[in-house]
Amino acid sequence: MTRDRTGRHTVGPQRSQLARRRSACFVPTESLLIVTPPTITVGTEHTETLGGNSAGNSTAQPNRPGVTLWRRQFPVDSELIQRRSLLKVLLGTPALLALGGCEETASTGRLKAVWGRAGTFPGGLNKPRAMTIDHDDLIYIVDITARIQVFTTAGKFVRGWQTPVHTNGRPTGMSIDHRGNLLVADTHYFRVLTYSPTGELLDTLGGTCGNGPGEFGFLTDIVEDSQGNWYVSEYGEYDRIQKFSPSRKFLLEWGGHGSEPAQFARPQSMAIDNRDQIWVADACNHRIQVFDTSGRLLKLWGTHGDMPGELAYPYGLTLDDSDHVFVSEFGNHRVQKFTLEGRSLGCWGTHGRSPGEVQNPWAVVRDSHNDIYVLDTGNHRVQCIQL
Repeated sequence: MTRDRTGRHTVGPQRSQLARRRSACFVPTESLLIVTPPTITVGTEHTETLGGNSAGNSTAQPNRPGVTLWRRQFPVDSELIQRRSLLKVLLGTPALLALGGCEETASTGRLKAVWGRAGTFPGGLNKPRAMTIDHDDLIYIVDITARIQVFTTAGKFVRGWQTPVHTNGRPTGMSIDHRGNLLVADTHYFRVLTYSPTGELLDTLGGTCGNGPGEFGFLTDIVEDSQGNWYVSEYGEYDRIQKFSPSRKFLLEWGGHGSEPAQFARPQSMAIDNRDQIWVADACNHRIQVFDTSGRLLKLWGTHGDMPGELAYPYGLTLDDSDHVFVSEFGNHRVQKFTLEGRSLGCWGTHGRSPGEVQNPWAVVRDSHNDIYVLDTGNHRVQCIQL
């Protein structure tokens, strides 16, 4: 650990003064529960330039018609399995596994449920960008309208609210602290918002754009360790992680923009394991990095590609209690299961709109029953799987 000219503690490679730029990525049997298609709503979608333009705004443009199909769940019987749409969710077939870039022997994924549909009504989703789950298995989702909505694991809408302002952009990261409060990385306003579970704004950290202690670039995520310390990741000019004490005093930082070990190119999401190790989805470097609470690099694995064990823009990750890591890949349109050392154990999903297919998933969470929920961003929905 060293001190820079301002007296701040720094860890890892010394960051050079970079020209102001952003590192945003531009990315060219049990009853099986599925969702019925009771209605079909044809509309238009839009594509989003990740991270927005230089002013922090998202860029949208008309694309192609989209179909909103899924509303409720029911057990699939043997006759329905003959339908093509349901065949696509039975990922034990070699052809479908090949589409997802996974070998037949490596895939153990099973689709359990699909819920959500496009819209701005209560419970509707519009390009959802971040997701987390609390100790009561309630799922919190924020979309590009800056609405934070709460759902049961079955997809029932519970409540919702909106961030104070969102003209510049919308949040891209969320987590739950040890008191059950919701921590929101308010990306384009350079701050962390703390909400009660019912949506009362309790506190704000930051709010100033910069590279000083407690100043932020574009926040991506925030997590809390067992001692109450916060770790805040950011991308853009800085690409770093800052650590704050339980009283929110700046303690240290590490990282810097680059592809060397302990550097980042859009650290999009984080998770903390039961040993207080910080797992980072280093999205544009197509890898996972693991650090201790002082910022010392412990592990690094991952390489760019679409084969099992390779990654393409990992945007989300979560861990279970059996030493597994689940990674959602924005670029490969899938979720992959790894050992803690980075060996692929299986993958689920392929690119598309049908159940069992995903489009640019941003996040993944795990509930108390070890079911995995995938934020299927491009399809405005959530898919529940076992992997």
